[in-house]
Amino acid sequence: MTAETSSLLPPSAADADSLARSARTVIATEAAAIRSLEPRIDGNFSRACRHILDCPGRVVVIGMGKSGHIARKVAATFASTGTPSFFVHPGEASHGDLGMITPQDIVLALSNSGETDEILFILPVLKRQGIPLIAMTGNAQSSLAQQADVHLDASVPAEACPLGLAPTASTTAALVMGDALAVALLEARGFTSEDFARSHPAGSLGRRLLLHIADIMHSGEGIPRVGPEASLTEALMEMTRKRLGMTAVVDDRLRLLGVFTDGDLRRALDDDDVDLRNASVASLMTRGPKTISADRLAIEAAQLMEKHQIHALLVTDENERVVGALNIHDLLRARVV
Repeated sequence: MTAETSSLLPPSAADADSLARSARTVIATEAAAIRSLEPRIDGNFSRACRHILDCPGRVVVIGMGKSGHIARKVAATFASTGTPSFFVHPGEASHGDLGMITPQDIVLALSNSGETDEILFILPVLKRQGIPLIAMTGNAQSSLAQQADVHLDASVPAEACPLGLAPTASTTAALVMGDALAVALLEARGFTSEDFARSHPAGSLGRRLLLHIADIMHSGEGIPRVGPEASLTEALMEMTRKRLGMTAVVDDRLRLLGVFTDGDLRRALDDDDVDLRNASVASLMTRGPKTISADRLAIEAAQLMEKHQIHALLVTDENERVVGALNIHDLLRARVV
């Protein structure tokens, strides 16, 4: 076996400690890079935030290579937290995509060296349009930093790569600085969790914050309900037809009198004093059951069920009329829980 082929073999179990040491070194190096950013949250950072807050257009984030990947993520984070933003590839910008950037926008350029040719090439065009430029670099003396309206110092003590070549700690630092900008802007704008949900309607948070009881409840003929004079058999048949594990007991104006559940049935079966053949559902039902209104969030129904250890809820209006019903399975199907 030649030295060349042996180098391609997977490391032996004896190498586990050295692999773990390498990993810990990377984590420690990148953690140190992040800590080094704290003193640089200064007047320049505040000015960058003010430029963005005052911008009537969008934040256009640009970057090449690994910085481009970070720039895409920063733009996506801005956009989802209340700061309209998108990514433009600087190489494509000089071939037509500069038309995507308007004088109402602001540009955030990421480059660790600050000497990325593709970015420097388009700076004169941006300057002629009067577009403000925020630069995030690892070199305050670089061409990009010197031409920027605001410079954010994202330099790091060392890369995690032992060769000092692969962008590792520097990209982590740029990502964290981008997140710091996004969150500072989020708080300055008063951006709320409801705002976040509106931009993430398909996500779990969107379902939790946008889905209301009215969207998932059973209504009309889908509501299990019987009158107070109904027999136990009639109540059970209604529960079986509607398949919610309970039935509302209502008066002739559909006002809620109580609820009869699987649990009430078990308690009745265990009570030797109950005449199951002749008992009315009103004598077996639970009075004053937990209810919810149709305009409340679906997640509130889940919280109410969990708090009171119940599996179904009746939905009532302001006059205590039963207008809907739902159970835990409806919440599961809606992916609220």
